[in-house]
Amino acid sequence: MKLEMSTPHVQYHALEIVLKDILSATKPRQEDCAIRVHIINEFRAVVESVESLRGTTVEPFGSFVSNLYTRRGDLDISVEVPNDSLVSAAGRRHKQDILKDIRKALRKRGGIHNLQFIPNARVPILKFESNRQNITCDISISNILGRTKSKLLLWISEIDERFRDMVLLVKEWAMAQNINDSKSGTLNSYSLCLLVIFHFQNCRPAIVPPLKEIYPGNIADDLTGVGDIVEGNIRDACAANISRFREKLKLNNSSLSELFVSFVNEFSRINLIASEYAICTYTGQWEEITSNSKWMAKKYPLLIEDPFEHQENTARAVGASQLIRISEAFMTTHHMLTSYTADRSSLVSTLFRPQILSQLVARTPRGVPSTAGRGRHRLNQSLSASIPSRNQTQFLALGNRTSTSYSQRRGPVVNSQAQQEWRPRYSER
Repeated sequence: MKLEMSTPHVQYHALEIVLKDILSATKPRQEDCAIRVHIINEFRAVVESVESLRGTTVEPFGSFVSNLYTRRGDLDISVEVPNDSLVSAAGRRHKQDILKDIRKALRKRGGIHNLQFIPNARVPILKFESNRQNITCDISISNILGRTKSKLLLWISEIDERFRDMVLLVKEWAMAQNINDSKSGTLNSYSLCLLVIFHFQNCRPAIVPPLKEIYPGNIADDLTGVGDIVEGNIRDACAANISRFREKLKLNNSSLSELFVSFVNEFSRINLIASEYAICTYTGQWEEITSNSKWMAKKYPLLIEDPFEHQENTARAVGASQLIRISEAFMTTHHMLTSYTADRSSLVSTLFRPQILSQLVARTPRGVPSTAGRGRHRLNQSLSASIPSRNQTQFLALGNRTSTSYSQRRGPVVNSQAQQEWRPRYSER
């Protein structure tokens, strides 16, 4: 079933071209994958050179494994130590010692820069930048939970190919807005992925089910102190459920432009809603913070529950003032995309970082008409066409028609009959 759009299709078609241009500049190419594989192999050789680490293995995880990485995205690597403790204090100190040994070996080997040891992070890590394209690498020890989360995101992306595209678009947009940096109190990339999942769960019809329908347990608990057998059981359970849902969730065939506009609209009031509600992709709906004593105790400005590690807040670094800035970024972008008064250059700067725009311009072949390339002229033409000169009210209806409805007094409310199969009530959590 196609969502009905009363605004002229050419407006969305033009915006679709711009979004595809962004994807063409951010999606990794074959050589980007090859460089990461080479970095992993180089690091594996470093680990194998450490006598105390004989018998360990080196495994990538994060966005590279989930296939949600951009061309310049970070690389996460886990050094898997046999029979290593995942939760005890002794295990934590042991991991810190291992990272110190690896740091010494990396300094000896060379080929990197900006080496940093962060022992007191929630997960102790070693950071460095490879001399190959300056790709940042985060090294952790026995991060089986991180590896499993990465695989789950990969499996979720296999439900619908638009999920990966939307994550890459949202990452680029968030970086252009300077709201994709947990160090500065804004959103990390994992939180952005969860926001995309949440939006897809709340589209009408839904594109992704509540994640408890994919795996009903708490993966962090189920993985504690276990090895490949339980990890394999989790994989098999998720694969069976995803296969069951894939055909059921093909009712929504909205374009990326429609999904992107409704995405920025859905979270444009997030600073007001966040004081009372948590974003929960596990149940696929907003949950009242007062329903959970652990949430109440922390008093986070924004709470995005980790669906694979319940009680953890992936947005715990977001500060109150930064939450306002995040909400304003959503609101401003939605206004620009739906306003006939939008300035074209402002819209370009909202969706693109300067380096991405320069890449698109640089890739336009000399002598090739702009309509055949992906240069600045084509972008300007596309953006000009995507700004409605009339029917502004109809254009604004897009976001309201494809995302969660909100009550002015009580926060988010679900009234879509199409969602009843996928959205349990609060009491069913």
